[in-house]
Amino acid sequence: MDFLTSDQNTLRALEKQLRLTYENFKRKQLKLNMARGKPCPEQLDLSSGLLESLQGDYRAEDGTDCRNYGGIEGLPEARRLFAELLEVRPDEIIVHGNSSLTLMHDLIARALLLGVEEGEPPWSRQPVKFLCPSPGYDRHFAICEFYNIQMLPVPLREDGPDMDLVERLVATDETIKGIWCVPKYSNPTGITYGDTVVERLAGMKTKARDFRIFWDNAYAWHDLTSQPDRLKNILTACEEAGYPDRVYIFSSTSKITYAGAGLAMVASSVKNINRLKKQMAIQTIGPNKLNQLAHVRFFKNAQNLLVHMQKHAAIIRPKFELVQKILQTELGAKKIATWSRPKGGYFISFNTLPGCAKEVVRLAAEAGVELTKAGATFPYGHDPQDQNIRIAPTYPPLDELKTAMELFTVCVQLVSIEKILRERSHPPAGYRDRKEAQIV
Repeated sequence: MDFLTSDQNTLRALEKQLRLTYENFKRKQLKLNMARGKPCPEQLDLSSGLLESLQGDYRAEDGTDCRNYGGIEGLPEARRLFAELLEVRPDEIIVHGNSSLTLMHDLIARALLLGVEEGEPPWSRQPVKFLCPSPGYDRHFAICEFYNIQMLPVPLREDGPDMDLVERLVATDETIKGIWCVPKYSNPTGITYGDTVVERLAGMKTKARDFRIFWDNAYAWHDLTSQPDRLKNILTACEEAGYPDRVYIFSSTSKITYAGAGLAMVASSVKNINRLKKQMAIQTIGPNKLNQLAHVRFFKNAQNLLVHMQKHAAIIRPKFELVQKILQTELGAKKIATWSRPKGGYFISFNTLPGCAKEVVRLAAEAGVELTKAGATFPYGHDPQDQNIRIAPTYPPLDELKTAMELFTVCVQLVSIEKILRERSHPPAGYRDRKEAQIV
């Protein structure tokens, strides 16, 4: 049933049925949370051996007692492990605490205070702007908003940000100092940047000599299929383009081992890494080396970590499949929504008809299902079309996820019908003229 071409009586009859279904959901007094992309308990259980991996032996391979101070850059064996996974050299990476968001936040704060390279002024000496491919990651945007960095939304295509726009902006405005990127299985759309996009980001001419790419490769190893997306190496691309210091690469094990007790890392040129080490030495006497040692002993090598990720995929793949099945069954032919079909990552990006997302989220919450706030995937929480909703399927058990998605599709249909009937009763200015012109 195509809602856009259905007659008014048919839509009103369906609205009545959907309203009864919605009220039945409300009577169930649900309390289901799908607001964030959290690992479920079964995923966390996969790393239960992590806590036993030290077995009273706390010395690293070079004899370092990991219970003591030191080691700003991380254990050598931890740097080797994650350097291999991120396709960089061990001297191009720092392995630190549990949060890559902390590394990103602190790097922005230091850039504002100190700049990002010798001879360049602190970013705070002038207004600072960041390019924000959208829909994107709300916590990236929150950092910019917190530090009063102006955000410039950039449309996100199927192969990455609109590079024509990006190149035009950075070439003429020296206050544009950076761009946020989630390059593989992007949050929330699930797209992976194409090779050409990576090359253009690496080699583009920028008015700001200290322009930086913040490359948050959070889902680097979070594949859902046997044919995963491949991402071109941005650090190598920057080196080949003559801008070796342009990119900071971030990742973590937050959705690999323990979300609150994993490891985070930043990779960049040796020059950038050495500068970061000096700055971080003022902030800390060293990271949790016991946790680093435990991770290295638990995984042993990069291949074992990738096998571990296949176990994660086996747990969450049925959840993604269930969401896709319900969306297709309930909404597929109705022309009121579109959604992504990612090969990995943690989210499904859902688009309602324009002007409907906030009301869908509100209705779902009223019936007991909490979703990510509508607009959260855009700078300042403002989705200009009010249509994007981030669906996070990983945490709820399958039965709860099924209930939540069934309610969600009811909400989408109710709000869509209300919008269609409202616009038919009160068409926007110029609508009748356009329709008459089409008839003529």
